[in-house]
Amino acid sequence: MPRRRRRSVWGRLLGGLFVAALAVPLLLAGAVWWTLPAAREEPRIAGLSAPVAIAFDAAGIPRITAANERDFAMALGWLHARDRMFQMDAMRRGAQGRLAEIAGTGALRLDRFSRLLGLRQRAEADLAALDEETRGLLGAYAAGVNARIAERGRWIAPEFLALGAPEPWEPTHSLLWAKVMGLWLSGNYRAELERAGLARVLGERMWDLWPQDRTAGRADLASLPDPGGLLARVPVFPVDAPLPPMASNAWAVGPSRSATGGALLAADPHLGFSAPVLWYLARVDFPDGRMLAGATSPGVPLVVIGRNARLAWGFTTTHSDTQDVFVERLAGPDAYETEDGPRPFTTRRETIRVRGGEPVEMLVRETRNGPVISDLDGPRTDGTVLAVRMANLEPRDTAAQGLLALTRAANLAEARRAASLITSPPQNLMVADAEGGIALYLTGRTPIRRQGDGSLPTPGTAPWAGFIPFDDLPHVENPASAQIVNANNRVSPEGHPAFLGRDFHGDWRFRRIQERLRARPRHDVPGFAAIQMDEVSLLAREALPLLRSLPRGSGPVAAAQALLADWDGTMAADAPQPLIWAAFARRMPLLALRQAGVTDAPAGPEFLRFLLTDPRAAAWCNGDCRAMATLALTESVQELVQRHGADPAAWRWGPLHAARFEHPLLRFVPGLNRLIRLEAPTGGDGETVHRGGIRGPAGTWNSVHGAGLRFVADLSSPDGGHAIIATGQSGHFMSRHWGDLLADWQAGRVRRLDRQAGPVAVRLSP
Repeated sequence: MPRRRRRSVWGRLLGGLFVAALAVPLLLAGAVWWTLPAAREEPRIAGLSAPVAIAFDAAGIPRITAANERDFAMALGWLHARDRMFQMDAMRRGAQGRLAEIAGTGALRLDRFSRLLGLRQRAEADLAALDEETRGLLGAYAAGVNARIAERGRWIAPEFLALGAPEPWEPTHSLLWAKVMGLWLSGNYRAELERAGLARVLGERMWDLWPQDRTAGRADLASLPDPGGLLARVPVFPVDAPLPPMASNAWAVGPSRSATGGALLAADPHLGFSAPVLWYLARVDFPDGRMLAGATSPGVPLVVIGRNARLAWGFTTTHSDTQDVFVERLAGPDAYETEDGPRPFTTRRETIRVRGGEPVEMLVRETRNGPVISDLDGPRTDGTVLAVRMANLEPRDTAAQGLLALTRAANLAEARRAASLITSPPQNLMVADAEGGIALYLTGRTPIRRQGDGSLPTPGTAPWAGFIPFDDLPHVENPASAQIVNANNRVSPEGHPAFLGRDFHGDWRFRRIQERLRARPRHDVPGFAAIQMDEVSLLAREALPLLRSLPRGSGPVAAAQALLADWDGTMAADAPQPLIWAAFARRMPLLALRQAGVTDAPAGPEFLRFLLTDPRAAAWCNGDCRAMATLALTESVQELVQRHGADPAAWRWGPLHAARFEHPLLRFVPGLNRLIRLEAPTGGDGETVHRGGIRGPAGTWNSVHGAGLRFVADLSSPDGGHAIIATGQSGHFMSRHWGDLLADWQAGRVRRLDRQAGPVAVRLSP
C-alpha cells in the first residue's frame, strides 16, 4: 500500500475515533438535558375533578389553584415526581431495604436494618387502619406521581437513564416517609447500646458523659449485656442516615408581642444536608378562600411545616425516649422467656438483592418487645438476644390522619385534636392562630415503663405498660408571657408526672432565642428571620472566663489567646476565633476520655460544659481541668498552625465551616460530584440558633446538618407566609433551580409565599 494511502486510512480512522469520543459525551449530555421538564405542559390526569392551574415564581416555587384537596394532592404528586422523583425513589428504597439494588454492598448496613425493623410491612398495616378520607388522599397523590411516571418513563430524571423507569408509586410509600422520620427522630436505642459498652470501662462515671438530672430505677450496671460488634452493624449519621440525632428551633409570640397585630411563628428544622434538601416549597389556593403554603416533602401529599388561612405550625424534636433495647433470655433455639413462660419467636425471611453481587438472605426474628437487633451481629454466646422496641413502629400509626387534620385546623382547639392523632414521631408541635392564640403540643406515643428509665437495656420480662395519654403530656397554651420557645430543650417542668426520658440536650439555643425575644418589645417577620440567623454560642460564652484565665503561651498560642480575650462568643464566618474555639471544644473532651481509657465515646457538648464548669470533673482531668484545658488549647492551636498557617488572625471560620450539599448517589462519581456540589461558607455551629452541625474526621469542619428550611408566618394576613430552602426546588443538577436559592439561604433572606406568582405554566386536565 502506498505511504500516502496508509496515512489516509489512519487519518480517517483517528478522525472517526475523535468524532466518536466527542459524540459520546454530547449524546449523554443531550440525554440528560432531555430529562429536564418543559417550560409549558398540559398533561391529563385521570381522576381529577376539575382542571388544576400551576404557576411558578422566579425560583420555581409553584402556586397551585385546585378545586379541592384531592385535586391538590394529585397535582402535588405530579409536581414532586416532575422535580424530585429520584429523591422520592431513594427514600422508599431506603425504607424498604432496597438501596443495595442500585448502590451495591455499601448500602447493605442500612438495608439490613430497614428489613429487620419491617418498615414496609408496618406501613402496609398502618394504611389499612387509616380512615377512608386519608387513604383517598394518599391514593390521589400516588395517581399524580404515576401520571408523571407514565408520561416520562426513564426520562423522568437523569438518574433513571441508568436505572430504568421508576416503579409505580403506592400509597404505602408515602407512609414510609413518616417511618423513616420516626426512626431517626425518636432516640435512643443506639445510646443504650453505647452506654452498655462504656459501663464496662467507666462504671458509674459513664453518666458524666450525659450530665443531666438522674431518675431512680436504672438497671444495675453490672448486669448489662455486652453489645459486642453490634454498634458497627447499625446505621450511623452521616454515613448511612440522612438525619442527625437532634434538630430544630421553633417559637411563637402572641399579638401583644407582635408589630403586625397578629401572632407570629418561626420554625427551622435541622436535618442532614443533601442536594436537594428534604423540603419543597408550594402554595395552593381553593375557590372557597382556603389556602395552604409552606414546606412539603417529596413523597408526602401534605404541607408538613407551614400555614393555612387561620393557623400556622412547625415542629421540633421532643427527644422523649421512645426506643428501648430489651435483653431477652433464650428458652431453647426457637423461643425466649417471659414472665408467663417461654414464647416462640415470630419469624420471616428477607432477600436483599445487591447490585454487582449475590443476594443476601436474612432471617428476621421478633419478640413481643420487637425485632431481635442483635441478629445483625450474629449469634450471641451468653444465652440472650437483644430486641428493640420503638414507639414509632407500634401498630395503628395515625400520623398521616393527624397531619391532614392539622392542615385543616382553624384554631388551637382543632390543632390540639389534630396533635392527638399524630402518633409518630415524638415532636413539639408549635402553633399560632389568627385569633392570637399560641400553643405547644407534644405529639407521638411515649411509653410507660415497668422497670428502669429507658437509659439502659431492660430485661425482656419487663415490657412496656402502655403509653402516656395525650392529655397527660406537658402541653402549653397561651402563656402569660405571650411567647413560647423550644430548641430541643427539656419541655417537661421539674416534677411533672409524665416521664419523657432521662436525657435532654443543652439549652443554649433555647436561652439565646429567649434573649433575642426579650431584647425587643414587639417583633415582625424580618426580626424573626434575623433571630434564625443568630450565631452567638452561649456555650462558648460560658467557657470564655476559664479560657481567658489560662497561663499565657507563646507564639501562635499567645496570639490565639489574645484573639479570644476580645471575643464575645459569636461564631461569625469572617472571624478566626470560632475556629480556635471549635478546635479546642473538640480536643478537650478527647483528652479527658483518653486519660480514662476510652478511645471513643458519643460525648456531646454537655460533657464539655461539665469539664469546664463543674468541680466534679476533676476526676476526668487528672485532678486539674485548668491544666488539661491549657494542654487542649495549645495542641489545638498547633494543629491549626500546621493546616492554616502561623498567623491565627488570618484564619477564617466560614470557608472551613462551609455548608455542603451533595447528591446522595452521584457524590460517589469522581469529577461529576465536584461539578454538582453546592457549598456556602457559613457561621454558627452546633450550639447556635443558626445551626451548623459538624461531623467528620479531625481537621474538617464542614457544616453537615442545619436548617435546610426556614419558615416564618405572620397570622395578621393569609399571605403572611415566608420561607426559604437551602438548595433549590429542583432535584435535577442541570436545572437552573438546582441551587438558585442557596445565596438567599446563606444570607438569611426569606421569600413571601403570596398568591400570585406569574403566568400559568402547567395545566392539569381530567
